[in-house]
Amino acid sequence: MESDIPAAAINTGNIGGASERTGTGIKVIVVGAGFGGLTAAIECYRNGHNVEIYESFPELKPLGDIISFGANAGRIFYRWSDGQVAERLISLSIDLAEYGFRIHKWDTGEVVFHQKTPPRSVESPVINGHRGELHTVVFDYAQNELKIPIHLGQTVTEYFEDDQQAGIMLSSGEKVIGDVVLGADGVRSKARELVLGYMDKPKSSGYAVWRAWFPNTDMITDPRTSEFCDRGDTFNGWIGPDVHFLFSTIKGGKDCCWVLTHKDEHDIDESWSFPGKLEEVFEVLDGWDPVCKAIVEKTPSLVDWKLVYRDPLPTWISKLGRIALVGDSAHPFLPTSAQGATQAMEDGVSIATCLRLAGKMHIPAALRTHQDIRYERVGAVQKTGETTRDRWHKTDWSKVKEDPTSIAFPREDWIHTYDIEKEAALGFPSIFQKYA
Repeated sequence: MESDIPAAAINTGNIGGASERTGTGIKVIVVGAGFGGLTAAIECYRNGHNVEIYESFPELKPLGDIISFGANAGRIFYRWSDGQVAERLISLSIDLAEYGFRIHKWDTGEVVFHQKTPPRSVESPVINGHRGELHTVVFDYAQNELKIPIHLGQTVTEYFEDDQQAGIMLSSGEKVIGDVVLGADGVRSKARELVLGYMDKPKSSGYAVWRAWFPNTDMITDPRTSEFCDRGDTFNGWIGPDVHFLFSTIKGGKDCCWVLTHKDEHDIDESWSFPGKLEEVFEVLDGWDPVCKAIVEKTPSLVDWKLVYRDPLPTWISKLGRIALVGDSAHPFLPTSAQGATQAMEDGVSIATCLRLAGKMHIPAALRTHQDIRYERVGAVQKTGETTRDRWHKTDWSKVKEDPTSIAFPREDWIHTYDIEKEAALGFPSIFQKYA
């Protein structure tokens, strides 16, 4: 068993190759159609499971701004349909091969470090683009090409399980039953209460982010800002006292986006995303490089996003082992990790692989094996969000003067070269024996 299970699990081919596998007979219900939920569903399809998605939003809207996927996510995308999905995503992604990432001192505006962009790997591309546009590609792939049923406008009011099955109750009163339920519906997932045995609430991280995405119409007519659009795809960051401001132009300079992370202690008991106010942004940028305000003042609208965190959960798996938390439901990430969506995707690959290797008779053991495979890695990657934020927000400028690389955005090989499909397969046999 230990010699042939890993080989069977590693699928480097396309969907056609995966669909030739014998179906497992496992019915998986995925709640949430974000990147984590969609990836879980696509990977369940690839692994021979029967899968359906339930999403509360009534229609797909290409909302949002910039989102980042590391090479460890690009490797997952590349395996879908012989690289075709990755190609579609790359066509919408920022290309910083020439420009790189230019890091400025907050007040003088001087570039203190020019971080080069590594060449994009064909089989594990880094992808950064508009959240809504990239999401549409993955959503359409799941729904239109793989024909995965996606039920929109379906609010889940309850999760439940017994020794033989698990399910969800919808607001319509309909009960949906399967073998496994994956709660991929965010930090307020109702699955958390069932898994934990109590109701917990998100806590303020002490920080918030103003975010915006807009066309270059006004930017390109202002000599203070036109250079960014004229250069095509660009990425610049200004690092200041407990604040950092990131600005990109994308699509050859046609679109602009910025994010500004700052201290914020507001209560986020009921909501964590609000319309933002430009005058509040200007207050934070007082005394900064004037170029920053010149960028922000052209913003037609922005979002004030309160960054929440959860205490690390003791488990992501329900008591009877048939419900699993996925992505933000289990482990929300700070944006400075640039790994939140990618780690949600890794969850989906790991779960789908473990379910197939364990088989329908061993679902609780499969989900617990998945958690053991993922738990330590997820915690370590989460920590990078804090360390990167602190690197920038508590910058020792004398150290930067001596060593400019000390302010660079970390790109750690142990994160980006990781192949979750391979690692889940290799780790499965020994861990599974503990639970089977």
